[in-house]
Amino acid sequence: MSINLGGGYGGLFGLLVLAADLYALFSIFSSSETVGKKVVWTLLVLFLPVLGFIIWWLAGPRARAG
Repeated sequence: MSINLGGGYGGLFGLLVLAADLYALFSIFSSSETVGKKVVWTLLVLFLPVLGFIIWWLAGPRARAG
């Protein structure tokens, strides 16, 4: 017997997390940070998708404008 507490929104939440993480990864790769910092940020976002995105959003490198 399994209990579904997600109310059917698990797939939608997963897609939102995926989109947010892809946005973060694109921004990380487009930034002017060193390769080492890019690797650290990328690993953080990949291994901790939700928390990594939140930390990146607050403190991560941003893509260059223009």
